[in-house]
Amino acid sequence: MFEAVESLIVEQGQVEEQLADPSVHADPRLAKKLGRRYAELNSIIRAYHDWQGATADLVAAQELHMDDEAAELELQISQLASRLEGLLVPRDDADDKDVILEIKGGEGGDESALFAADLLRMYERFAERHAFKVEVLDSTETPLGGFKSVTAAVKAKSGVEPGQAPYALLKFEGGVHRVQRVPVTESQGRIHTSAAGVLVLPEAEDVDVELNENDLRIDVFRSSGPGGQSVNTTDSAVRITHLPTGIVVSCQNEKSQLQNKDQAMRILRSRLLDAAQAQADADAADARRSQVRTVDRSERIRTYNFPENRISDHRTGFKAYNLDQVIDGALDDVIASLVEADLAERLAALESPK
Repeated sequence: MFEAVESLIVEQGQVEEQLADPSVHADPRLAKKLGRRYAELNSIIRAYHDWQGATADLVAAQELHMDDEAAELELQISQLASRLEGLLVPRDDADDKDVILEIKGGEGGDESALFAADLLRMYERFAERHAFKVEVLDSTETPLGGFKSVTAAVKAKSGVEPGQAPYALLKFEGGVHRVQRVPVTESQGRIHTSAAGVLVLPEAEDVDVELNENDLRIDVFRSSGPGGQSVNTTDSAVRITHLPTGIVVSCQNEKSQLQNKDQAMRILRSRLLDAAQAQADADAADARRSQVRTVDRSERIRTYNFPENRISDHRTGFKAYNLDQVIDGALDDVIASLVEADLAERLAALESPK
């Protein structure tokens, strides 16, 4: 069992030798790739040694007829084997990346915009629990304090465990989120249904996406939203069009044109990386989970029912009655159900005949 780990131990030694070579670090792309692979291999091998140690302890306990200790060790071995199995399943290439989140209000007017703001706060609280940092890159606010749209970056500290980076945890959040509650604008106490859309992109780095300045059209314009004295009086807002793909991004939150350009470039790189990954997956006929990009109340991945304090994820059947906690960032159980379902799919794909 787990014989494949022996070859990974050999690979770890090879990667370690490469990382010790100064010439490797002259290529940032290669150095980063090797560093991430080394961290991934280290987690697998550590889990493997834990499993081996517990298995040896079980044999000793059985020989000494230590039944209680043996029973505990059998449970521990089962848990360690499940963890190791999960680490060995091939992951998405982007699982170790940070995230660009785009949240857009949909059907429901002011209530939808307010719900978009609630979703942003939910992800901010979730990020705090995982020691991630959230940075709002661009937003279009409404008079009641909601968002027609908001774009934020979620970044991890260095050295996170495989499967614990922002994209690995948040990639299943992409889609339409439906809310059922009495809006603050409702005077008759009636429950309304509205929706907001979430798009999750792995944040691209300079080494991931090469941009040719000749492929970009950059326009500047006057910001239309609130934001201080200078925002609405100068052409500080920036719109960037990537001519080969037609992808358009804009930013107007910052007071300086240069800052808005930098933020727009971050979003553009992530969208290009996502588009390139989607194309690569399509070419390989890989059944990659698609994210719903239209905000139609009938096309939903999750429902937030406030009167019943219930959250339901329609992909896994997960249901819980702690919506007040979930909306305050306690998303781990919901995400765990999605990660487990994804792992089961990947294992089934590996075991199915080619």
